[in-house]
Amino acid sequence: MNPATREYIRQKFAAYYSHAQVFVPPSLRQREWGFISFDETSKIRMRRHMAFQSREELASYVRVTVPRHMYFSTAYYELPSAPTMNDKIWSGADLIFDLDADHIVRKVPYDTMLARVKDETLKLVDMLTDELGFSAKSMSLVFSGGRGYHIHVRDPDIREWGSSQRRELVDYVCGIGIDPGFMLTAHEGTSGGWPARYRDSLREELQRIRDMGKKDGVKHLSSLKGVGKESARSLVEEIDTVIASAGDLSSAAPLMKNNALRAVIKEDYEPLKRLILSKAALTDEPVTTDIKRLIRAPCSLHGGSGFRVTELASVADLERFDPLVDAVVDFGTDEVSVECLFSLTMPMKGQVYTIEKGVNRLPDEMAVFLCCRGIGEITAPDA
Repeated sequence: MNPATREYIRQKFAAYYSHAQVFVPPSLRQREWGFISFDETSKIRMRRHMAFQSREELASYVRVTVPRHMYFSTAYYELPSAPTMNDKIWSGADLIFDLDADHIVRKVPYDTMLARVKDETLKLVDMLTDELGFSAKSMSLVFSGGRGYHIHVRDPDIREWGSSQRRELVDYVCGIGIDPGFMLTAHEGTSGGWPARYRDSLREELQRIRDMGKKDGVKHLSSLKGVGKESARSLVEEIDTVIASAGDLSSAAPLMKNNALRAVIKEDYEPLKRLILSKAALTDEPVTTDIKRLIRAPCSLHGGSGFRVTELASVADLERFDPLVDAVVDFGTDEVSVECLFSLTMPMKGQVYTIEKGVNRLPDEMAVFLCCRGIGEITAPDA
């Protein structure tokens, strides 16, 4: 990013913070804050170990410093401004889930990526409410301003959970450590959740093998470790029966002795593993297990996109939320010249922009986005 581009973005952020209302989380005085500035010459990447006593104090600091990125702690501390983590005295933390495109989808247009991450977020919300019993009222849903969503669960009953307890929860939503024997045996009260998802995945894989035809199906199965042609042929011949009974293989116990079927349900069988993964909620596991995490503050601007980190009014609002409309800041009515590294098509605020490689005249909100993403640079005449 050249100096003219960096100063252009900083000025737009300053104008936004001059009138924007800053976000204040519950228990503000117990939160640690961290900020990344526009000063690329500074040896300190993030200034953290900061605390504020009031909204006014926080707002004043933000207006004066104009941060490029702004974070607060998911944890509650007795002394949040203490210079070391031990000195802060941890007293609990919100439960956080971070759904980011890095863990879900890559190399697709930005709008496609955001739509895919929203689907994963909806999937996770359903798991948390329908299967794990969390109240939607205890959740705060936030568009990260970049490539995904954060779910904050503020429930006093789980505030003091340690990393190991949070690990169990994230393992569940991510489908980690699934026991095929449990998944395939009928249990009262397990008509949904992971048993249903696992059985559906197994049926899909068995149907795929059946659709290969007898010859190729036997060839595929016999290529698996420990599977001979006889057991492969036996499974292919009985595969319709196995598919029909996959909801409860306890009724087809003899088939479970088949080496080919046992190889298919092994944890290292990649085709079934991929199907199971597609039914998991692909949240960033380390974020959930970290009890001292800093996370982006709602109402702040994301320095990698220029979009507003946006808290939704309720979980129910997610389906109709459009980040390319609802998180775009109105930076003004000016147009500026931006030199782009490559051509692209980008929707924003109900319009579709066709941007050519080279110099383009663009409205401020698009110019800020391209410059923050490192796709464009402000050219000298408009710097």
